[in-house]
Amino acid sequence: MTADGYLLIDKPAGWTSHDVVARCRRLIGTRRVGHAGTLDPDATGVLVIGVGRATRLLRFVTLLGKSYVGEVALGVATSTLDAAGEVTARVDMTGVEIDAVRQAALSLTGRIEQIPPMVSAVKIKGRRLHELAREGIEIERPPRPVEVKRFEVFETGENGVFRVLVDCSSGTYVRVLAADLGTRLGGVAHLRSLRRVAVGSFRDTETISLESVTPESVLASAGLVRDLPSATLSDEVLEAVTHGKVLDRGTVGVSGDGPWALLDAEGGLVAVAETKGHDRVHPAVVLMAAG
Repeated sequence: MTADGYLLIDKPAGWTSHDVVARCRRLIGTRRVGHAGTLDPDATGVLVIGVGRATRLLRFVTLLGKSYVGEVALGVATSTLDAAGEVTARVDMTGVEIDAVRQAALSLTGRIEQIPPMVSAVKIKGRRLHELAREGIEIERPPRPVEVKRFEVFETGENGVFRVLVDCSSGTYVRVLAADLGTRLGGVAHLRSLRRVAVGSFRDTETISLESVTPESVLASAGLVRDLPSATLSDEVLEAVTHGKVLDRGTVGVSGDGPWALLDAEGGLVAVAETKGHDRVHPAVVLMAAG
């Protein structure tokens, strides 16, 4: 039987996130596989994969901040806002200096609103935007609040192409940042390349290639929620948690807003708890069976 847990995959270019999930299902030998946050097909980098019962933990990973490196090309707009789309406009921006680009990037830093691109997986009225886009349909999309904590720009040595580093909240579209950067500079732009280098504390230096995945590659479930505050449970409290009981914060030994990873004495993940009222917590996801 395949163990519950997770994988950190370095997603290759040309693969959808769903393609990676499907391949992992075959390589591991289980259908219960999911991912925590879609990467565009042409993008590479960190894709967090949940296996078995640990797929229930992916919602906590999805909310973590993301970090990216990429290249923005000024002067060319595309239908998808990245290099995969058809060219829709050209503007001569050869005279734009790095200082102006950095100032424009600064104006897109902080709490901002973005309009999701038509090629995204966002659902509106039950339909994913990319499905509508393939049918040639474009609809109005309400803007969504996101936070861009860092948007740094560097020269590449190639005229009109700039390297960018972005730290942002979950749900931020870097391709939209690239297009908006062109607009702020009085022209157009698209995202030429993108690599996700981090999801929370999960770095691309920890990833493995898709080709190297085996059942033995699956890591313990506790590591999947390593970015959450944690508490180690006594035997008595552990028993109550595995039965799904709502408990006082003091009894569980947690503080703050949660959620919290609840561990046994050996560091195994028992459950993830969330707030239940002012001073109570409940095990929202229980991984360890009741004794």
